[in-house]
Amino acid sequence: MRILVVEDEPAIADFIERGLSAEGHTVSSALDGIEGERRALLEDVDLVVLDVMLPGRDGLSVLRSLRDAKPSLPVILLSARSEVTDRVAGLDHGATDYVTKPFAFDELAARVRAHLRGPEQVQSTVLEAAGIRLDLLTRRVERDGTQIHLSAKEFELLAFLLRHPGKALSRSQMLSAVWGMDFDPGTNIVEVYVGYLRRKLATSGRPAPIETVRSVGYRLRDD
Repeated sequence: MRILVVEDEPAIADFIERGLSAEGHTVSSALDGIEGERRALLEDVDLVVLDVMLPGRDGLSVLRSLRDAKPSLPVILLSARSEVTDRVAGLDHGATDYVTKPFAFDELAARVRAHLRGPEQVQSTVLEAAGIRLDLLTRRVERDGTQIHLSAKEFELLAFLLRHPGKALSRSQMLSAVWGMDFDPGTNIVEVYVGYLRRKLATSGRPAPIETVRSVGYRLRDD
C-alpha cells in the first residue's frame, strides 16, 4: 500500500517511513502542511499519517481538505496533545484514528494495518474499467480476458488511470503519482509510457482506451 507521512520533525518522519517500509508498504513523506496537502490530494495514496502541528498549514486544515476531496481516505492523526478534548476534536474533523506522541511504532503499525484492511480497501485491490482488469495483489493485468504483461512503471501508470476512469489527468499528476517527480517541462516520460500502454492494451479491431486530452493530459475512456 502507498502511505504518505506528513510530519515536520525529520527524525520522526524518517522513523515512521523506515518502519512502515519494513512492513512492506511504499512510503513517502512531506515536512509541512502545504506540501503534504498537495501530495495527498494529487497522489494515489491508500493512507495518510498526518501530524497536527505543521508549518505552513496545520493538520486539521489539511484534514478538512482531504475529507472534502477524498472522504474515504484513511487518515491517522499524530499529536503531542493527549487530552480527551483534543482527540475528540481530531475525530470530529474526520480523522480515522488518533495517536498521541510519544508512541511505540508497533502501535502505529497495528493501527495502519487495521485501517488498510477495511472492506473498501479489500475491494479496491482489483481495478476494472474499459474491459481491463488489474489485480494489485497478484499484479496480473487482463483486457477482455487476455493477459497483458507490463513493466513495473507501466503497471503503476495503468493503475493510476484505472483509479480515475473518465477523468482528465494532467501530466504533472501522473509524474507525481507514478514517478514521485514534480512537474518538469523538459521530460516526456509520461508520453513515452502512455505510448507503451497503448500498444500493449490495443487488441484486434479495438484500440487502447487511453485518450489524449488536449492541453491537459490523458483520460482512460470507460465505455
